[in-house]
Amino acid sequence: MKKFVLLIIILLVAGLLVYKLLSDKNPQPQQPKDQALRIGKNTGVFNTAFSGLMSKYFDMKDALVNWDTTAADQAAYAVMTDADSLPMKQLKADTSIILTAESLAVSISGEAKGFSGETGIEARRRSFNMLTDELYNLIRTVRYDGETIYHVKCPMAFNDSEEAFWLSNTSAISNPYLGNKNPKYKNKMVGCGEIVDSLDFVKK
Repeated sequence: MKKFVLLIIILLVAGLLVYKLLSDKNPQPQQPKDQALRIGKNTGVFNTAFSGLMSKYFDMKDALVNWDTTAADQAAYAVMTDADSLPMKQLKADTSIILTAESLAVSISGEAKGFSGETGIEARRRSFNMLTDELYNLIRTVRYDGETIYHVKCPMAFNDSEEAFWLSNTSAISNPYLGNKNPKYKNKMVGCGEIVDSLDFVKK
């Protein structure tokens, strides 16, 4: 009887050893680690289209500097058109980046469309501030590398106390919120503002 029990124990130990050896030779596949979202260098076609969008945005900004709502409305319409026609299929990026870019472009188009429907220049400037936020996020999402873009803040855009932002392709300050025909400051505050960020994906 003792021999029989001993035999059973030996068989069990041997079985465990064989199982362990086989398990070590066939390890379970490891789960892949989370990978950062990837985007490649933008194509010439995409950069040309995006450059056109930025040019129309700068036209909006300049029109607001000059207190010209007619020119601002025309530029806003062009922004809407260019945002709608961005060739997102040209992006060499992960699907989530492309979807985010498409969503931001839709928001930019919607804000530009509503811009001219606003009453008065201050309401247009508030709309411009929201459009700027969306465009700033889009530039960072697609890593637009056609030029360096500066993100500029005006600390007293509304009611002399509320901040707002704009984008520029030059470090020179030309404030679209106070402008050069401000009823209180005239053109003395057109240079008010500070660069808070610069987006330079050209060499990256």
